Amino acid sequence: MAPKAYARSLFTRTNAIFAAILAIGLPTLAYRFWKGMGAVSNLSQTNPWGIWVAFDIVCGVALAAGGYTVAAAVYLFGQKQFRPVLRPAILTGFLGYLFVVVGLMVDLGQPWRLPYQFFLTPGTTAVMYEVGWCVFLYLMVLALEFLPAALEWLGMTKVRRFMSAISIGIIVLGVTLSTLHQSSLGAFFLMSPGKLHPLWYSPFLPIFFFVSSIAAGIGMVIFESSVSHRAFQDQLDPEAHVDMDALQLGLAKGGAVVLFAYFFVRLQGLVASGRYDLLLTGWGAWYALEMLGFVLLPSLLFAFAVRTQSAKLARAAGVMTVLGVVLNRFNVSLIAFNWNVPDRYVPALGEIIISITIVTLGVLVFRWIVNRMPVLHEHPEWRGAH
Repeated sequence: MAPKAYARSLFTRTNAIFAAILAIGLPTLAYRFWKGMGAVSNLSQTNPWGIWVAFDIVCGVALAAGGYTVAAAVYLFGQKQFRPVLRPAILTGFLGYLFVVVGLMVDLGQPWRLPYQFFLTPGTTAVMYEVGWCVFLYLMVLALEFLPAALEWLGMTKVRRFMSAISIGIIVLGVTLSTLHQSSLGAFFLMSPGKLHPLWYSPFLPIFFFVSSIAAGIGMVIFESSVSHRAFQDQLDPEAHVDMDALQLGLAKGGAVVLFAYFFVRLQGLVASGRYDLLLTGWGAWYALEMLGFVLLPSLLFAFAVRTQSAKLARAAGVMTVLGVVLNRFNVSLIAFNWNVPDRYVPALGEIIISITIVTLGVLVFRWIVNRMPVLHEHPEWRGAH
């Protein structure tokens, strides 16, 4: 496409919205680094964590779990029918973790200190030390998992063959690292029994976080595949004949089982705590809404969708699953955290703008890659390759 025609093609309604967000968000981001955290946030000594931790990091890690979930299903459990959604899931996971790191740098404010915990002041007994190493290594693994698509785009045949030879080892390493840091992120909140509300605090938090990350991964793959196949129809392979409804119903089977298991594991946590009296409080109503409305209900909807072969219902359940995991992560890290202090945290406008800006940057990078590399379709010379 000629440069002028390409420039004209950029003037769309969607691009105008993205440009407006970046026009406000990028200066706000620069202002945060120039003037410091207090200039754009409502964080305090009482509430040192805000939405940059709750949304950008805690939620972001869970929502990027589709990569390891689908990779495990395809390569470790032999569910080859999910291969068409594997690369988009890995790309979403890679960009999700990449922008989790960006969010972390915004929260820290001194990006050059990020390697300190690895090389200069390692706290080998700290949970965050383990989480940091796992996220760092898993980001590298995700880059390697997605590298074949970039190599096919660049025509680097020899390196691409080498990546095929080691792909299974990389997948196994990625699944192992994900298992570790998804559960460790939950273990991080074990250190705050007096701050986290008893209905959400449990010794089983690492198990809760791990199981719910699988559900979040399934929900995100269903949601992302629905959006991608509408927004990037020109990138789909006309010879592939992918039945997306059948794929999403297949994922719905897994979603129903995982969410049902997650529901009963959470109930086990409640039984172990013995705090049934709290269910009759306002916090109990909020807990019941999360458990019944965003765990049990989407599980039943997934099962009913498979029973009636309704892909539309499976997609609705996928969205509810994603919202449910986001709600749970917000409850654990923000809403039910510091629940008994009078100084309640409310995010400032600058924090919200920066979070929206980070998500927008992730969407733009995703779109740039999908429009160029073989993500939604297979490269003609590498059909069926790992």
